[in-house]
Amino acid sequence: MTTLRVAIVDDEMPARQVLREYLDLEPGVEIVAECANGFEAVKAVAEKTPDLLLLDVQMPKLDGFEVLELVGRDTAVIFTTAYDEYALRAFDVHAIDYLLKPFSRERLQEALGRARTRLSRGLAAKATPTAVAVTARPPGAWLSRIVIRDGAEVHVVPIDKVDYVEAQDDYIAVRVAERALLKEQTLSDLERQLDPRRFVRIHRSFLLNLDRLVRLEPTGKDGRMAVLRGGQRLPVSRTGYARLQELL
Repeated sequence: MTTLRVAIVDDEMPARQVLREYLDLEPGVEIVAECANGFEAVKAVAEKTPDLLLLDVQMPKLDGFEVLELVGRDTAVIFTTAYDEYALRAFDVHAIDYLLKPFSRERLQEALGRARTRLSRGLAAKATPTAVAVTARPPGAWLSRIVIRDGAEVHVVPIDKVDYVEAQDDYIAVRVAERALLKEQTLSDLERQLDPRRFVRIHRSFLLNLDRLVRLEPTGKDGRMAVLRGGQRLPVSRTGYARLQELL
């Protein structure tokens, strides 16, 4: 039997202890990491490369879906949570199983069996980081923060801090004051997650936080520039101008 390398991620010590006790009884299972929050989980995936995450959903700092967004598609996941309302979202991001606390050892065994089957078929987690970001949020629940991985560092950027977002090929540059944080995601994907009353696509390459807009200036024939509080000047397309007129 191939050893299944597992990382436990839960902010509650009793929950981690139960999982550890159950897993210690399972043949062919090795616990390679035990994490108390999402940041530790992202680090553990990078350093330990587990086959499987046993991942809680509601955690401080980073929740389970944000962890998945950051670690990407190479790690299979079984969600372990006390909340049943996340089940559909979990399977949208190709989770192997969803264990509702408190669960029995037998229920965990069943989930581990599914994990082994899927891993043996090479079908671990199909969702890309972008797909996770799009599908993990129910309609109307607008994004309140953006998580961005920069090497070993993870940035959690509140939406209120974002000045604008710029498309850069397969990446976006999230502009916060004088910083530009790169994330592998399309501008359209991010636009769908943001409140359209606050963030407006003013150009095919720019998504603007309306709170940062100071004025619009004409440039040439029918051209316009958006002037921001920090003095930045962004081009506004005809379509973008029409969207702005609806909101201003």
